[in-house]
Amino acid sequence: MPFRLGVPELLIILVIIVLLFGVGRVSKISGEIGNAIRSFRKGINDKDEEKKETDETKES
Repeated sequence: MPFRLGVPELLIILVIIVLLFGVGRVSKISGEIGNAIRSFRKGINDKDEEKKETDETKES
């Protein structure tokens, strides 16, 4: 039987997390996660640009 989480289950989990850590700490953690995702995407894009520049140099 597959493990599925619906909206009600996710809301219950979110409420429990807020009760355990508090609103301030949860918002701080979510901001840090957002920054980490942003820097990860930037790193991937930079790597793709470097590869394109290398390919263009080889073609010349």
